[in-house]
Amino acid sequence: MSELIPFTHAVDGERLSGLSGGTGPGEPARATAVLLHGAGNGSKDRLVPLLEEFAAQGCRALSFDFSGHGESTGLLRELSLRRRFEQAVSVIDARAGADGPLVLVGFSMSGQTVADLARHYGERVAALGLCAPAVYAAQAWDVPFGAGDGRFSEIIRRPGSWRGSPALDVLRGYEGRAVLAVPGTDAVIPPAVTRAVAEALARRARFTHWELPGAEHRLGLWFRDHPGDRREFVTAVVGTSGCG
Repeated sequence: MSELIPFTHAVDGERLSGLSGGTGPGEPARATAVLLHGAGNGSKDRLVPLLEEFAAQGCRALSFDFSGHGESTGLLRELSLRRRFEQAVSVIDARAGADGPLVLVGFSMSGQTVADLARHYGERVAALGLCAPAVYAAQAWDVPFGAGDGRFSEIIRRPGSWRGSPALDVLRGYEGRAVLAVPGTDAVIPPAVTRAVAEALARRARFTHWELPGAEHRLGLWFRDHPGDRREFVTAVVGTSGCG
């Protein structure tokens, strides 16, 4: 496995900080695993052990901080679901090329971003890993997050607003491998959201519903601290043959 190499990527007036690894000079192209952190104080740093595990199982692997997070520039209040999607597309197109399989892994808010990317990249997406994922109403997609008391918060706090999320339609139509990792205790994602995601994936995907009874919402931290579960999760996402 190659070491993880830092990179920066300019997009939308911001400088995003990332890490990549898994392919050395002269090695053939492989599937690229893209790991996307959650909201709040989420960052790529807590996903480093998981990134290394994907690389160890044969993937090219990359992760980055969305603007306003970690070592990237920008203000979190100016970020939106649309900008998250656009930033992810820009990084993927620059670092993973115009073709080749993609493995998309998202935590919490990035469950929505993974669905947006799956719609965008279509058949390139070989596998999904959704970790305590959120999905959101269509009306929230273009609205800046703000400081927690603006329109975005108003939309997502409206009871049942997520039920018509376009992300669920994408997941219902997805036919590749998909793993839904669910913590035993989740104080952030309502159980009804998790059930809806599971039901959507069960329609057509080669679907694994994986429960982690001792874990809480921040599964990036759980995988960081539990190497056995980390390895098992990656194997479930990429399959026994890995990304090679």
